[in-house]
Amino acid sequence: MNSLATKTVRDLAVEIPGATRVFENLGIDYCCGGNRLLDDACATAGVPVEHALNSLELATASHAQSDEPNFLTATLAELIHHIVEKHHVFTKSEIARLRALIDKVHGVHGQNHPELERLRLLFQSLSAELEPHMMKEERVLFPYVIEMEEAIRNERPVPMPPFGTVANPVRMMMMEHETAGELLREMRAASADYSVPPDACISYQTLYQALDAFEKDLHLHIHLENNILFPRAVEMEAGLNS
Repeated sequence: MNSLATKTVRDLAVEIPGATRVFENLGIDYCCGGNRLLDDACATAGVPVEHALNSLELATASHAQSDEPNFLTATLAELIHHIVEKHHVFTKSEIARLRALIDKVHGVHGQNHPELERLRLLFQSLSAELEPHMMKEERVLFPYVIEMEEAIRNERPVPMPPFGTVANPVRMMMMEHETAGELLREMRAASADYSVPPDACISYQTLYQALDAFEKDLHLHIHLENNILFPRAVEMEAGLNS
């Protein structure tokens, strides 16, 4: 397992599906910051690399019994369907719920907890980033990737992309992912790692729990796109010209 320390976090997250949960628990960025070597990522997170390696070993063993899809062998259409139905649907519904909840909590507790105003503004920025981002993926990028894959599978001519090459929107989507990742980090800092204050009501507690879950799901969502879907789509298109 020591050889894993010299692999990138991204490669480990792709090769060991259970690794994403390990990285989430250890506070290691595996979606936008996945290009770092594991030992470097552990040093940044203040985690002993031996602890990370042991956790990855356990994840490997436990995942052997899992029925989670293998996204390295699934079709791109299957992967896109999973991303949209599991992550896009969740993100959209949670944005609507959390907008109302954060406004409610801010209205009641904002005077005693000024950090809630900062958190509310950050969440507004994150929502404004994510909603058009997902729409562009669902209406432009994803349909073309599915069409490209289907044409290749059926040995038909691949249609010309309206954006020049798949790499162009992928580059833009990844830049927007970086922005979303930074907003998530700022939200976590503003809330002191979603630490509920002693005077918090049930709504306050619910808000922080929901924001924590929202962040974890978005990390996995971005990982599936940045580290699996996008590289596979770019490679597939590149293969047409080889």
